[in-house]
Amino acid sequence: MDKKKIVKLAKKDFEKAWMESGKLVYKPHPDEAYPKLKYDMGQSHVLYDTLQKLREAYLRLGFDEYVNPVLIDKSHVHKQFGKEAPAVLDRCFFVAGLPRPDIGIGIDKLEQIESIGVELDEDKTNNLKEVFRGYKKGSVDGDDLVLEVANSLDVDNDVGLRVLEKVFPELYQLEAIAHNDTLRSHMTSGWFISLSEMCKHPKKLPIKAFSIDRCFRREQKEDASHLRTYHSASCVIADEHVSLDTGKATSEALLQYFGFSKFKFLPDDKKSKYYTPDTQTEVYGYHPKLKQWVEIATFGLYSPIALDKYGIDYDVMNLGCGVERIAMVLNEYNDIREMVYPQLYKKLTLTDRELATMISYNLYPVTDDGINLMKEISNTWMAKHDSKSPCEFEVFNGEFLNHEISLKAIEKEDNTNLLGPAATNEIFVYNGNILGIPQSFINESEDFDDVDADISKLENEFKEGQSNDFIYYAAKRGIPTNISYFDALAAMSAYKIEEAIASNQNEITLRNTIARSLSDINLRLDDVAMRFINNENKLIDIRGPIFSTLEMSVE
Repeated sequence: MDKKKIVKLAKKDFEKAWMESGKLVYKPHPDEAYPKLKYDMGQSHVLYDTLQKLREAYLRLGFDEYVNPVLIDKSHVHKQFGKEAPAVLDRCFFVAGLPRPDIGIGIDKLEQIESIGVELDEDKTNNLKEVFRGYKKGSVDGDDLVLEVANSLDVDNDVGLRVLEKVFPELYQLEAIAHNDTLRSHMTSGWFISLSEMCKHPKKLPIKAFSIDRCFRREQKEDASHLRTYHSASCVIADEHVSLDTGKATSEALLQYFGFSKFKFLPDDKKSKYYTPDTQTEVYGYHPKLKQWVEIATFGLYSPIALDKYGIDYDVMNLGCGVERIAMVLNEYNDIREMVYPQLYKKLTLTDRELATMISYNLYPVTDDGINLMKEISNTWMAKHDSKSPCEFEVFNGEFLNHEISLKAIEKEDNTNLLGPAATNEIFVYNGNILGIPQSFINESEDFDDVDADISKLENEFKEGQSNDFIYYAAKRGIPTNISYFDALAAMSAYKIEEAIASNQNEITLRNTIARSLSDINLRLDDVAMRFINNENKLIDIRGPIFSTLEMSVE
């Protein structure tokens, strides 16, 4: 009965219509049903969570946000660091680019172009020369070169690319040449450039500015504590008079936002020449949750010598902290690579709930007739599974995919049951293991004393065959997948009967014997879940006798 008929029936017999409406509830494919169906919230990156909190903290403290230059000419490094500049530049990445050479077009080049199948004339030759002149001068971008060459020769792009590859191989042999620009290694490099303009005609004093952005350092290697790119959360305060106390108060106010409660200010052994002597200070904070002192920031007063080179007449305090450093401390990471690049370095972890979503049916009927037949098989097995053998039950007799068929569930052997004892097992996920649990354990787990226990110990005892207590915990605490062995086998049986009818088979016998792996009960596991289980030495234990036989014949 469809919805319109039910609505019409409701006007005559509401109770009957209401009961009939329950049959309209859509039953999804098992791969679209709970717990396979799972909605997850997107997960933000811990680094950007920390960065956002730093932005909020600075803004609440009355700082204005700025973006400092990323490309820093090496002359600025010399101005800021003085005699230290060579050592600083050694840790800088220099920006390099490919040169744009003069490309001559002689007779030999023209002949090579024609050998590719391009018909040349004087206009096309001049157009091509003009393209290369524009490329040399920079009016034609490198990523437009193929298109411009093709247009000049009035050919398709693939022919233009072939001309460049075959006739002008020198373009593919160019090597990058370094320029004087460097990628910013310290936020300080950008602050001097920005402050040189900001301090000319300030709207008000003090100038309070912050910037959170990437810096780049040419580390010898990346390891647990070093990356070649990091985020600096830096601020400056410029005023007629600024003291170290300004830095201490700013550090305290900023870091209290992250839960630090006590602070120590110690002289920094590093003596950067852009700071005034004896002002470079390390900030240590005590975090009650971590119960330890942590180095978290550095501040100092810019040297008047360096400031004078930029025409800055004010005192300037600079405070800086690494966003990655704060994120590592607060989230208790030991490896910066694992925190920043979890997709590359973090050990794979899966919750039981996530594992449950990764178990799927292997074969499943594709037609409505097949789905209905699957339900008939499942219902018959559920109702008659413990019937004593020899026995035989009619599962279905009628039209199936435009054929009249008869389907029976049978067991011919004496003194057994229609189905093997494991056929009614259900799949649970617990503590990273995938387990087929008998109904008796599921029923008895309701009365099982669910006390705290050493689950790892119980798991090992189960693996060694010493105790089944782990199974009771799995049945009571684990994630039920709502998949029984016979439901999965019913899906496979219906699918195979669909195949038999499609291939004009008049008879088919479907037997299942012993379950040793998921595929034996028509289930499969995502590769990532299998990798996790193998890496963690977890179990997929669905062993058991599932003996079942179905006989189908076309009448």
